[in-house]
Amino acid sequence: MTKEHEIIFAGFGGQGVLSMGRLIAYAGMIEGKEVSWMPSYGPEMRGGTANCIVIVSDSRISSPIVTRFDTAILLNQPSIDKFENSVKPGGLLIYEQSTAVKPPARTDIDIICISGIEEANKLEVKQVANMFMVGAFLEKRPILKNETILEALKEALPARRHNLIPVNEQALSRGRELAKLADQVSV
Repeated sequence: MTKEHEIIFAGFGGQGVLSMGRLIAYAGMIEGKEVSWMPSYGPEMRGGTANCIVIVSDSRISSPIVTRFDTAILLNQPSIDKFENSVKPGGLLIYEQSTAVKPPARTDIDIICISGIEEANKLEVKQVANMFMVGAFLEKRPILKNETILEALKEALPARRHNLIPVNEQALSRGRELAKLADQVSV
């Protein structure tokens, strides 16, 4: 049986939406999986809406065009409004707490609220807010190995940002912890 995971990352430009997708795609390639990374963003980029579809599969991917997702990682209210109903029943939706005015309300999917922006502010590095989301995702859906994600960080981050690799690692680890805490709260 083929294992395939279809993910949408969505938010405002500048929140690291495309970077999250690229990180997952690079890690999938490192592990020898088939991957598809399809970004979509408006001409305004920073501040406008952006989303990225990533597919990670054990076999060939028939099409990069996906309308129903196993996981949605949503960083703002417009993305929640647009993509909440695109998550397959039994899927996973992770959203940024500080930007949600009306949290997702579905009962047929797992929903995790992460305070990535607040956590990034604690580390005094706002650029890593998205990595808390990735860590939470990988805790709930371990489709890739942690060491592969760390290796992929070196590819995904430009060389001038390699000084941020340790704090990105911290954010990934803390994201995993937050996902575990969310499980304890929902039980």
